[in-house]
Amino acid sequence: MTQVQEATGAEASLASSIPSFDGQHLPPARVFSPWTVALVVTIGTFMEVLDTSIANVALPHIAGSLSASQDEGAWVLTSYLVANAIILPISGWISSVVGRKRFYLVSVLFFTIFSALCGVAPTLGLLILFRVLQGLAGGGLQPSVQAILADEFPPEKRGMAMALYTIAILVAPVLGPTLGGWITDNYSWRWIFYINIPVGIICFFLTRVVLEDPAHIRNALAANRRNLRIDWTGLSLLSLGLATLEIVLDKGQELDWFGSNFITSFAIVAGVSLAGAVIWEWNHSKPVVNLHLLTERNFRSCCIIVLCLYSVLYATTYLLPLFMQQMLGYDATTAGIALSPAGLFTMALVPFVGFVLTKGFDPRKMIFAGLSFIAISCWWMGSMNLQVSEWDMIVPRILQVVGVGLTTVPISTIMFRFLPKEQSSQAAGIYALVRNEGGSIGIAVSSTLLQRKAQVHQQILSQHIDASSTVVQHALAGMTSQVGNAADNHYSAMARLYGMMQQQANLLSYMEQFRFLGLVILLLLPLILMLKRPPVQKKIELDAH
Repeated sequence: MTQVQEATGAEASLASSIPSFDGQHLPPARVFSPWTVALVVTIGTFMEVLDTSIANVALPHIAGSLSASQDEGAWVLTSYLVANAIILPISGWISSVVGRKRFYLVSVLFFTIFSALCGVAPTLGLLILFRVLQGLAGGGLQPSVQAILADEFPPEKRGMAMALYTIAILVAPVLGPTLGGWITDNYSWRWIFYINIPVGIICFFLTRVVLEDPAHIRNALAANRRNLRIDWTGLSLLSLGLATLEIVLDKGQELDWFGSNFITSFAIVAGVSLAGAVIWEWNHSKPVVNLHLLTERNFRSCCIIVLCLYSVLYATTYLLPLFMQQMLGYDATTAGIALSPAGLFTMALVPFVGFVLTKGFDPRKMIFAGLSFIAISCWWMGSMNLQVSEWDMIVPRILQVVGVGLTTVPISTIMFRFLPKEQSSQAAGIYALVRNEGGSIGIAVSSTLLQRKAQVHQQILSQHIDASSTVVQHALAGMTSQVGNAADNHYSAMARLYGMMQQQANLLSYMEQFRFLGLVILLLLPLILMLKRPPVQKKIELDAH
């Protein structure tokens, strides 16, 4: 049956430029190579992912120039993430309704327009509005590109294509803060949005030339024209649930979680809406998000791995610079430079991983090695102290991104392998949502546990600081031996001792967070046993494309 299907696909490809008997022409044969298409569409993805982090370091400048507080300015980030979360899972459905090429082009066009409007926004309110629209416009780029690559490349060549996509989604968030800080310091925060304009224009015109919709998208468009039914209930429940969930994750720690009526209310709305969306979509004949894809073992297991993997990756990306600045006294620029070698290793390693996968290497073994490296790196980071050098942080970070590269590329390759090709857009939307929500969960949980655990350790350590203790008396005596007023020196020594206790409590909290993240990765290893190995490709295989 497979050989018959492949032969049929080859014949269809050959006949694509031959007129039919009624004088009409079928769609033209491919003009551009899959690699040309991959390079062009990945530009848009890189640009959109870059915008998730490029504004982080510019928030004080944005808030100051628009006469807003730091907390109000933070909605510039939250609004973008909320809009992204809404559009990601439904991008596959939108592609089937309007066409993938049209959806991608419209996304790039409006992302560029709203980027320009963000740059000229005169007030914080308008800036937040334009950021919402920018996030809605750009949110579909990530899953669209992944679906395009899954369709453009045959399975045996898909590893290298997914390697290109992985470089975009891993390097862009790392580059974002550094690039945003440099632009803000040397020009203006408005230029972090203006730089999207030339990139977006180039991406739009190149995509318009090189990209074509595959046959299954054209078939879906024809079917939808005859019988278009929009699942408004599922769309509303999903949008409301994801928007409120993203706000809870982003603002929870800042507002003391369930000690805040705002967070509690939004959490209830998110829980009820998402539960209703799952039940509704599961039983709907034409759902906005096809949750039945999760019944396929590889796709379900890969989604779980991706959720936890990106939670750990974003948590460590949040914790490491904070540790370097809070505990070691680095400035933001030095901390960013110290972590930059990891991005270079990612760019060098990921293409190699993709090449190895095209040679038939078992992707499950690569995923096992990658997760093991990540777990080791997290445990290594959990062993750091206040005397570490820059290299003591650079090396484990490099080991971590090596593990991420060894994991994400094979996962992106095998998770779509056993799904119908016409479901690639829907699957890519779910994958992108899981990845982004994983990052939000990782940052929210790590920031909360970091503060809560520091308080716990401070309370434990304070129980051992007793004024009658010989150790404490010797420490105070050494600190008060300076020339001057004895009473003032005593109070100064007590303050210094308390500061040292706080510092050690914070250090213990950081160590616990890193080790906890390593444990999360170790718990993922049994899931690899549930993955099915893709069938080994023959040396000579007809390309149905």
